[in-house]
Amino acid sequence: MVLKRFSTNSLEELCTKEQLELLDSIDTLRLQGISHYISLPQIIVCGDQSSGKSSVLEAISGVSFPVRSNLCTRFPTELVLRKSPQIGVSVSIVPHHSRTEAEQQSLSQFHEQLEGFDGLPRLIDNAKAIMGISTHGKAFSNDLLRVEVSGPDRPHLTIVDLPGLIHSETKQQSAADVKLVQDVVQSYMREPRSIILAVVSAKNDFANQIVLTLAREADRTGSRTLGVITKPDTLTPGSETEAMFVSLAKNQQVSFRHGWHVLKNQDSEKSNGTLTERDAEEEHFFAKGVWRDLPLSDVAIKPFRERLSKVLLGQIATELPSLIEEIQVQVGDCQRRLERLGRPRTTIAEQKYYLLHISQTFQNLVRTATDGTYNDPFFNSGQSTSDYSRRIRAVMQNLNQEFTERITSGGHYRQIKDGDESKAVSRQQVLVTREEYIQHIQSVLKHTRGKELPGTFNPLIIGELFREQSSQWETIARGHVTAAWNIAKDFVRAVVLHIGDITTAKGLLREVVDPRFDQLLKDLQQRTSELLEPHQQGHPITYNHYFTENLQKARREAWGDSLSTIICNFFGVSSLEVVSLDGPSYNLRHLHDSILQSTESSMSRFAATEALECMLAYYKVALKRFIDDVAIEVIETNLIKPLADMFAPLLVFDMADDLATRIAGESIENKSLRDQLSRKLHILRKGSETCRMFIGIRGLDIIGDDRPELDNLENVDTPQASIGDLYENENPICIDMSVNNTRLSPTIPDILSPISQEAPPPVDEPTPAEIVTESDYDHIGDQPTGAPSIEQRDLKRSKKGKSKKKLSRSNDYEL
Repeated sequence: MVLKRFSTNSLEELCTKEQLELLDSIDTLRLQGISHYISLPQIIVCGDQSSGKSSVLEAISGVSFPVRSNLCTRFPTELVLRKSPQIGVSVSIVPHHSRTEAEQQSLSQFHEQLEGFDGLPRLIDNAKAIMGISTHGKAFSNDLLRVEVSGPDRPHLTIVDLPGLIHSETKQQSAADVKLVQDVVQSYMREPRSIILAVVSAKNDFANQIVLTLAREADRTGSRTLGVITKPDTLTPGSETEAMFVSLAKNQQVSFRHGWHVLKNQDSEKSNGTLTERDAEEEHFFAKGVWRDLPLSDVAIKPFRERLSKVLLGQIATELPSLIEEIQVQVGDCQRRLERLGRPRTTIAEQKYYLLHISQTFQNLVRTATDGTYNDPFFNSGQSTSDYSRRIRAVMQNLNQEFTERITSGGHYRQIKDGDESKAVSRQQVLVTREEYIQHIQSVLKHTRGKELPGTFNPLIIGELFREQSSQWETIARGHVTAAWNIAKDFVRAVVLHIGDITTAKGLLREVVDPRFDQLLKDLQQRTSELLEPHQQGHPITYNHYFTENLQKARREAWGDSLSTIICNFFGVSSLEVVSLDGPSYNLRHLHDSILQSTESSMSRFAATEALECMLAYYKVALKRFIDDVAIEVIETNLIKPLADMFAPLLVFDMADDLATRIAGESIENKSLRDQLSRKLHILRKGSETCRMFIGIRGLDIIGDDRPELDNLENVDTPQASIGDLYENENPICIDMSVNNTRLSPTIPDILSPISQEAPPPVDEPTPAEIVTESDYDHIGDQPTGAPSIEQRDLKRSKKGKSKKKLSRSNDYEL
């Protein structure tokens, strides 16, 4: 490997002190490990195989990898360039998440530092072997090789070089390799904060190069893609192909927000030349032919480095508010998960303290749910099935209502139909007419006669008829009780799983909750049997006046039907509706006598009718009482009320030590998880502090890109709507990260408000550096004293823009 020197004075002139610090801070976030959890702004180099990606990487970084050995295109390579007083190289492996835990530990141990660069190829070769890549075996890997190069002449950049895309399988590259490479490239492209360098070789038709298709799929608006054309020296001067690539370079064929850039690759046979020689050869090439008509900012490596830094700075500045928000969301998630894990639990006292803590949380949540107040986040919106099941009061209310409707419509054994009406009944019910029911009761009366007189009935017959009619109650009631028990059990299990870590929750369910629920089901069934017993044995008892009202109402209805028949027959009409009676006069005495003589001649039928009316009247009274008894005595008193005591603090005080250990004793997995979450929380908090330092700093205004804002680019795929056609303003565009920026400032208070007010408190006592109070950020978003007005800032930008002139080789006018 050859390390070449180049001056970065132009880069330092381009970036302000604040901007350079911001670039360093993003690198610091990577070093802290936050990139494992949060997508950070980065530049990724993508292209087909042999598209010249390695040469582009060399030109940007000054680090030359041996191209023909193809060492660094077998896996993603993160090249981190840092400016520091001393020269150094560090090589490490970041294992892919698909690796097993043992493989991840083994790969993570590979970390080497060099004072010189001669040993770097050997280290890369060792890393390749550790990843399992060989000539005859595995050809590619999705593990990340991190090469960190520092020195006084290095630019502030982090670039990820990805394996070259393969068009078809070969003897050395299988179909699985083709898919693996494409999957790796697509996964990096989909990262919303990645800037895609789509490298296209002029040796091949750009329409046939896979990288453009994948870039379009990942970045449909072209807002974070910069196209790079390599090997322009392979084109025949004056050819149609050359004209097509010039048009592509002008952003007319495939339009990207950041446009295109043209680089001439160094001849692989002259790879030992200096970077100065390479740049001079490239400058000479672009000073002739059709390429001289392109703007200076769109060709050669020096403007490309500057352009790349501007693009990266712009991406960082744009993504900073959402980055802070995403970090804070993960901070809250870590805190909640750590709170569920609790403090370390190695002693009995620590274990019982933890159980006492979660038992209090359990009781509060259960009581809140049974009271029907759903303010806790545990209940969520209640719209989904899982959320609704947590609202136990609502579920039980609706379940009781369903039980009422079910037993009212299907609790009676015989269903009386009116006339030819055919009502839908359950399989356990019998549909009969009133006459058929009376005949059935007459047969029952014959077998239950006692000392009663003819035309009357034995009072005990009411109990026998009622028991037959209410025979469906037990099945319906027990089914309702079992359903309510299952719902309550699922609810309590959800609460337990919510308040504690998974190991403790499983132990608590196994040792405490499930056994108590098993006993609770027995108690519920026993109480249900007690409520059913008066209706299944003994004689009917009621002192409710509703019984006599029902009985009199039934007799009036029967008498009314008979009276209607007599009147209709007397007047020769079909109904009692309003009719005009013209004709002979009527002897109403006959009508009077007919009414008085309307008696039941059959004494047994008369007795059966009376018995039926009495039983039906009593059934209505008993059913209402039974429905209320089940809802109050079984569901409310014996099921809902005891739920809060399923895991009460008193149980923890009386709990045996060995039981407390079985439930709350910490597993190795939980200890490891707590350590991981604590490290992650520390990393996220440090990252949040790092990002917050740049909120409201005016020095982050990014030097103008000479292309329109993405908001004006409606169709990036259509050549007619190209960048040049849409350019309407000659002033350079600035991305103002100050809090007064009308596009970004509304976002920052919205982010910081929930951060300071709603973030859960940390589980463990934080260090002084970790303590963040709301007052620390009260100044954010405030207008600084003496801050310039919008008009003053616009005037300043206008003067700044006029001081930057863009020259063309064809003429010396200002753009």
